[in-house]
Amino acid sequence: MASIPAYTQRSTETLLDIATDVIQMLGQADQTLGVAESLTAGGVMAALTSVPGSSAVFRGGVVSYATPLKQQLLGVDPQLITIRGVIDPSVATQMADGARKITTCGNSATAWGIGTTGVAGPASQDGKPVGTVYIGIASPTGTRAWGPFNFPGTRERIREATVLEGLSRLRQELVAYQSDMRK
Repeated sequence: MASIPAYTQRSTETLLDIATDVIQMLGQADQTLGVAESLTAGGVMAALTSVPGSSAVFRGGVVSYATPLKQQLLGVDPQLITIRGVIDPSVATQMADGARKITTCGNSATAWGIGTTGVAGPASQDGKPVGTVYIGIASPTGTRAWGPFNFPGTRERIREATVLEGLSRLRQELVAYQSDMRK
């Protein structure tokens, strides 16, 4: 009788793996994180808080689904929104900066912020097609945006892709920042 070949598990990185890396790197650097989400509606925060021990570095955040909340809570420039709409790289960076500000506790500033803005559908928004996404990351040394991403698929798939991309970019920025600090 022929033997059954052994199953070999394939190595694939999951969202939990990436979130765990982010939480561990923040902990090792004794730094904190705040989040501002729009289209992801709490998905970034849910991924981060699924990691045991995340409360040591994750301060909190806000889901600013409504445009006025981006202005009121996060300090996004209303004139910018009037001119460019909310699906914009500058809106993403201002959201990331706002996440740092609103999660600062007393004299303890939040070191990192991430902001997600985009359109998951079902219809386009501000002249941007479904799947258009921008991600902003605020670090102790500055703020930058990535995008536009054009994620395909369903509303849920676009949101999942945004969370994965956002945390992947944050991890890359943490690696670069910590490498620079060692020099």
